Amino acid sequence: MGNRKENSAERPMQKKPQKAYENLDFLRSRDARVIRILAEYLEPQRRLRRHRVRDTIVFFGSARALPMEKAREEYENLLAENGGNNQDPEVRHAYYQMKLAQYYEDARELARRLTKWNQELKDGHRFLICSGGGPGIMEAANRGALEAEGKSVGFNISLPHEQYPNPFITSELSFEFHYFFMRKFWFLYLAKALIVFPGGFGTLDELFEVLTLVQTKKLEKEITVLIYGKEYWDDILHFKNFLKWGTISEEELALVHFANTVDEAFQIVTEDLKRKFLDQRKFWYL
Repeated sequence: MGNRKENSAERPMQKKPQKAYENLDFLRSRDARVIRILAEYLEPQRRLRRHRVRDTIVFFGSARALPMEKAREEYENLLAENGGNNQDPEVRHAYYQMKLAQYYEDARELARRLTKWNQELKDGHRFLICSGGGPGIMEAANRGALEAEGKSVGFNISLPHEQYPNPFITSELSFEFHYFFMRKFWFLYLAKALIVFPGGFGTLDELFEVLTLVQTKKLEKEITVLIYGKEYWDDILHFKNFLKWGTISEEELALVHFANTVDEAFQIVTEDLKRKFLDQRKFWYL
């Protein structure tokens, strides 16, 4: 007995175990996926509530759109290098990049005007500009809001080819997501209007997911969906052909507004928001 007590007294104290929520190896494991998903719901909710973000106007569009100044410079340099041959493949690509850049500038101006309009409301800063947080059309939207001295939201996503947040997002409202579906949730949860500029697979995915939710009445709230840029969208999609083939109804096509100028888009969005939310004093709280 004496030896047993003596041996017990000489045994060193064990290291205190690590708490599960402080174990980064565990939190990054497959077993903790549900915790990570929940974190991408709760942390944005807490921050958005703190900054009183209730309603957003979401801009979707290509991450590859450049500011006009940069796109024009690249086009003119390539045209000069190829002796004025505008049929060269690189020159043709740069030409379309310049056309895409016009949509960058339109998104920038529309976001600026919508932010100014928002600031003039009695409960100013209600409808904040929101984007996917990256470059291109997303950057243009955040940039326009900043130029109007307004706040804006950026819901960025981690990608294999790293997409860094653009520098025009309000720093406190810049978010980084791992899960696409959680990012989409936050886009839609607060959105009162969705403005879709020319874009690729990601833009189409986001557009048609929203339209499907509206069509199937999975969204309890009203939302304005506006597609911007007739030349681009007529080249990519013919929406009226859905009617020809009978795959959607005229009422379903009427869920979408179309605009080809900043003036048109501004009028449609502001009138719709005023009718749906401001005149009826509808609010949406986190």
